[in-house]
Amino acid sequence: MQKTIERIAGDSEGVAYEFPVFRFEGTDKAAPSAYLQAALHAGELPGVVAIDALMPMLAKAEAEGRIKGPITVVPWANPIGRAQYHFGEHQGRFHLGTRTNFNRAFPLLAAPDTKLLPDTTLGGADQRLKTRLVQLSLGHDIVLDLHCDDEGLAYLYIHTSLWPAMADCAAAMGVDAVVLWGEDTDGTFEGASIMPYQNAPASVARFDRRVATTVEYRGILDVDGKLAASDAEGLYRLLVARGVIQDSSVQKPGKFSAAVIPLENIDMMPSPKAGAILYDVKPGDRVAKGDRLATIVHAPGEANGRAEVFAPQPGLILTRRSRRIIRAGEDLLKLAGDKRSGDARSGTLED
Repeated sequence: MQKTIERIAGDSEGVAYEFPVFRFEGTDKAAPSAYLQAALHAGELPGVVAIDALMPMLAKAEAEGRIKGPITVVPWANPIGRAQYHFGEHQGRFHLGTRTNFNRAFPLLAAPDTKLLPDTTLGGADQRLKTRLVQLSLGHDIVLDLHCDDEGLAYLYIHTSLWPAMADCAAAMGVDAVVLWGEDTDGTFEGASIMPYQNAPASVARFDRRVATTVEYRGILDVDGKLAASDAEGLYRLLVARGVIQDSSVQKPGKFSAAVIPLENIDMMPSPKAGAILYDVKPGDRVAKGDRLATIVHAPGEANGRAEVFAPQPGLILTRRSRRIIRAGEDLLKLAGDKRSGDARSGTLED
């Protein structure tokens, strides 16, 4: 294993950001390569501890000569967001200087060629970071971006061009659902990982071995040793299944039988009022059309001081908010509906 330190220049003199990169060399030039990163939204830590649990497994495989394809690991992908605190509260989702989501505005290249990356000499530190992450990941057959939701099931975002070819990956990781998407106008990291291959020759695109996904490891408070170990085992199974690591003790993934949901089927359920949320449902619940999902207490103790929110269609509760205070118009949860949402959104679901 080789460790290097990446350095991102800040936006003023004397300021710089650093993050480690770990590389495991492969023994077979024909084997697939893999890139894993976590905490692009710097406060989302389930992926960080999963990588921590995975690293000894990779080190053992390397010592035994079982790593076939090269593996690059970035456990802390966002040193800028990691350093952002405002009045004692960590702020790792948006860059405070630009108010841009750290998982937006990645360069979407027309081809998988790092020469097409923009010159960020005069750009901001966050754009330099994003460009460098694309540079580090581009060219790998497997790209995993580890995130988490507020409160939720474990699920994957997968581009439609990679499904159902990636069903083995979803099964290996043991996730509860897959959300299929087809359009990226916001420049997510996953989009930057898959879009350069959409118009590439088949010999370059190699969709038969390509993996690119945003992994949502449940909720932001699910930072737990047992979960980390389980998630690490899922990542390891994926790498074995796809031929990056050789391990005869690991069984091939079975058939993926959990929910597969088109992104257009997801209802985000905006709150009609500002107030306190009383949820009637939790992630994993199945609901029928008309079931009450939540009550918003907007005028405590007053007549008509509550507003109820009902399911517009049957489906699966995928996520909900971790905080119970909400403003009018903010989204309450993700309802993965059985049919297309009446408020279907393309691209990203939320800011």
